[in-house]
Amino acid sequence: MLHRRWLFALVASAALLAGCASTPAPTQEVRSALAPTGKLRVGLYAGSPTSQVLDKSGQKVGITYELGRELAHRLNVPFEPVEFPRIAEVIEAMKRGEVDFTFTNATDARARDVNFTLPMVSLELGYLVGEGSQLQSASEVDRPGVRVGVTQGSSSQGTLGRMYKQAKLVPVPTLREAAELIKHGQLDAFATNKGILYELADSVPGARILGGNWGLEHMAIATPKGREIGSSYVSDFSLAVRRDGTLQSVIGRSGLRGTVEPSIR
Repeated sequence: MLHRRWLFALVASAALLAGCASTPAPTQEVRSALAPTGKLRVGLYAGSPTSQVLDKSGQKVGITYELGRELAHRLNVPFEPVEFPRIAEVIEAMKRGEVDFTFTNATDARARDVNFTLPMVSLELGYLVGEGSQLQSASEVDRPGVRVGVTQGSSSQGTLGRMYKQAKLVPVPTLREAAELIKHGQLDAFATNKGILYELADSVPGARILGGNWGLEHMAIATPKGREIGSSYVSDFSLAVRRDGTLQSVIGRSGLRGTVEPSIR
C-alpha cells in the first residue's frame, strides 16, 4: 500500500521538479531540524553498496555514505558517519534520536518508526548459495531441511518468516559472519537484496546467486520522526540528486548490482 501511494506522489513530484536540478539553500530552521547537534550523523553498516563498502583503492563509498556526505555539504554542516553492525541497529539509533540520516528498504513496518522519501532505487531480493549447492532457483529454497540465513532484525527476516512453510530461517549477526557460514556449508543459502549478495559472492569462492527472486526492495532516504520541518527539503534533495546525475554517479562508484529498474531522473 505504501508503495502504491508513492507511485502517484513520485509522478507528481518529478513533474514539479522538471526544471530544477538542485535544492535551494536551507533555512536555519531546516538545518536545525535535520542536524540538531550541528552535524549530520549518518547511520551506516559495512558490506552493502547501498550503505558502505570499500572501493579498489580502499576508500569508503556507498549510497548512504555518499548521499549523507552530499546532504551535509548542502546543509553546510559537518558530515559524521556512525557505523553499526547491521541496519536494524541503525533504525533503532534513529528512533532514539542518535542518527539523522540513512538509506534503506522503505517498508510499511519501518515507516511507522522513521520518515521516508519516495523510493530512489529498486533491488531484487534473492539467495546466495555455496559451492556445490544443488539449489538452482529461488523457487526451490522453501524445502524441508534447507537452512536460510538472514541478517538479524532485517526486513528479510520478517518477510521470509511469513512466507516460508518448510525452510528454516537462521538469523545471523553480520554479513561477514554470513559469508563464513556459507563458505563452510553451515547455511544452505543466505537471503537479502542482490546488491549485497553480489558483494558476498565476490568474497566466497564458488558461491553463486540463484536465478529468480523472492521480491523487491524499494530503497529510500530515512530520517527520524519529529523532523518534519525538514521533510520537504530532504524530499527535494532526493529528487534533485536523481535529476542532476549525483545518484547515478554514486551507484557507479559503489558497484551496486541487482537493480531492476533505472533510477528516475
